[in-house]
Amino acid sequence: MKRLLLIAAAFLLPLAGPARAADTARARLDAFAGGLHSLTGRFTQTLSGGEGQAPKTSSGTLALEAPRQFRWETTAPYRQTIVADGSRVWLYDPELEQVTVRVQSTEEAHSPLTVITDLRQLDRDFKVTEQGERDGLLWLRLTSTAKDPQFDYADLGFDEHGLARMSFRDQLGAVTDIRFSGWQRNAPVPPGTFEFTPPKGADVIGDLPVITTRPLKD
Repeated sequence: MKRLLLIAAAFLLPLAGPARAADTARARLDAFAGGLHSLTGRFTQTLSGGEGQAPKTSSGTLALEAPRQFRWETTAPYRQTIVADGSRVWLYDPELEQVTVRVQSTEEAHSPLTVITDLRQLDRDFKVTEQGERDGLLWLRLTSTAKDPQFDYADLGFDEHGLARMSFRDQLGAVTDIRFSGWQRNAPVPPGTFEFTPPKGADVIGDLPVITTRPLKD
């Protein structure tokens, strides 16, 4: 659950307008982080779980609306949905018929998400180092300064248009590599994209919203 939410959080990312000249990954990050209202695209991610374990690849679509809403939809080889509605993060696994919900602010703390959506946190909450050029991209490494970080590091890879890849290693040594394609900046997002209602019959666990009712008037 923690891994999936971290992955999802990493994709609440703004897509910049025309790229300005940039010789460093940090400059490309600054350019990439401006001017977003909404973003849609596709992803392919590969999880390498360690020695002796075969890599696992999945793919799907994502949509986001600044600053805190996103939808992460895995479509192959299995189906899974993660929705952040600005208050909570919902994870739905159709195969298990289970919904897990967490308060969104908890999942965002010290994650690549907070860096991209609020660059003021970059130097406050992370050690930032340029990684030079690799695979035709300029790379920036983020290392959390938190006492109990969710990941060892997160690498952001930028081409001349913006964010092209993200790679991070968790506390167990597993590495997740994500490749992005088909970015559409500020395209209309259908109503209800960032809302989630647990399907009938699904088991729901976690930090459910508190529902209050008004007292009836005499």
